[in-house]
Amino acid sequence: MEFKSHKLKNGLTIIGEVNESAKSTAVGFFVRTGARDEDLKINGVSHFLEHMVFKGTERLSPFAVNESFDKTGAQYNAFTSEENTVFYAAVLPEYLAEITQLWIEMMRPALRTEDFNMEKNVIKEEIAMYKDQPNFDVMDRCRELYFAGHPCGHSVLGSVESIDAMTAEQMRGYFSQRYAPNNMVAAFAGNFEWEAIRDMVEAGCGGWERFDVGRKITDTRGGRDKKRLEKTNLSREHVCLVSPSVSAQSDKRFAAALLSMIAGDDVGSRFFWELVDKAIVETASLDFAPMDGTGANYTYIRCSSENTAKAMEIISRIFADLTKTGATEDELTKAKNKVLSALVIKNEIPMGRLVDLGFNWTYLGRYRKIEEDVKAIKAVTVAEINTLLKNYPLGEFAQFSLAPAQNS
Repeated sequence: MEFKSHKLKNGLTIIGEVNESAKSTAVGFFVRTGARDEDLKINGVSHFLEHMVFKGTERLSPFAVNESFDKTGAQYNAFTSEENTVFYAAVLPEYLAEITQLWIEMMRPALRTEDFNMEKNVIKEEIAMYKDQPNFDVMDRCRELYFAGHPCGHSVLGSVESIDAMTAEQMRGYFSQRYAPNNMVAAFAGNFEWEAIRDMVEAGCGGWERFDVGRKITDTRGGRDKKRLEKTNLSREHVCLVSPSVSAQSDKRFAAALLSMIAGDDVGSRFFWELVDKAIVETASLDFAPMDGTGANYTYIRCSSENTAKAMEIISRIFADLTKTGATEDELTKAKNKVLSALVIKNEIPMGRLVDLGFNWTYLGRYRKIEEDVKAIKAVTVAEINTLLKNYPLGEFAQFSLAPAQNS
């Protein structure tokens, strides 16, 4: 594999990892914008814009966009997070140029007022859909509780109120600032000809106007508040805990990922044996979420209300035991094998590789071979895990619970 990069005069960075033995290619535009970059008055605009990109350009209708993807057999989509909006497609090598040209055009959408007004209803339906999913709702609420005024606590979807109040002019203003070329990365992975793709992107994107865009980056340990809300139509209690962790730029991020596996993997973790295997909860997980300049651990459990107090006692004990006595060598070995297997399998295909390629450049500003990540994971020691536990105690968390209403 061979890595290539090129930066346009307007700041757009083009990166590519050429793998001539691959049978497919993948392309993605990584836009460094998300909920944390929004004003609360237009909360949800980043996700709204993700939708609007697919509504077409001055030349292409929404139908034409869909038809252009469909005729090539491309597997395409987009997603928005607290920090990034990513548009991607995996395709056969012979169609990469066509799909790349399509994405280039779509990255400058029409943003028609009539489409905006229509899409508002779609967004509000999506908000309602996720509100009906308590596992999503409780984590959204707990993130907001934990970050307590910090922009990382903003909802990706926004609220019905913020979507209703948003105007097309506000959306266009946000787009012109955040979708600036100097705030984007065009990434490619798989079997493709670098020079041809680089020249195509430069020809299509070189005229885009740069904008003075930034992001306020501050680390935060978050809050420790605890809230419980009763809701009708719930049969189970859903609990989320959020505690501090390291950032996406930290050299301790691999240790943090392994720690989350030791504590809260679906199978074989301390959560599994103490909570799930003993039928105290139906599901229990702990996930590490590295972010730009900060990070967090998210714990989630689902159980009967009668078992919630017992489950929380066990979780508190697990956290205390980990902090006091640390992880074991056996636990670390198993965690490494799980993380390494997932990493290698994902990166065997260009689409899986594309995500790591794009985010490494977005967060670190550099290329990392998969071998570098493998080596870094293998190098993590029990002592490093235990130091991390002392510096970022899992037991210092914010907690939000969604419980069945007493009279439901």
